[in-house]
Amino acid sequence: MTDTAADEGWALTLYVNGASAKSIEAIETVRRICDEELGGQVDLEIIDVRQQSALVLRDQIIAVPTLIKRLPGPLRRIVGGDLSDPGRLRLGLDLGPVGASGGHPHPDG
Repeated sequence: MTDTAADEGWALTLYVNGASAKSIEAIETVRRICDEELGGQVDLEIIDVRQQSALVLRDQIIAVPTLIKRLPGPLRRIVGGDLSDPGRLRLGLDLGPVGASGGHPHPDG
């Protein structure tokens, strides 16, 4: 992560469908990445599509789970699929492949 990104902080919105298994896995994985990779400098909003349909329309959500990265720019969407895959989330958030984080040394090195 660049110093500029660290200074800006992160703003993420995760759209889920209630307490489904995929939703719970997506929430756990996104929270883990926020804690471990983004240093807790994250404003994470979790929205249940069944309870907040106006926000679904505003953000034009077509599939869940969907993760929207608002900050740092550019805006990115990781739509549907398996958001429990940390590697996929890292790439979608522009963090690089697993193990590429500059703030976390390799366990063997």
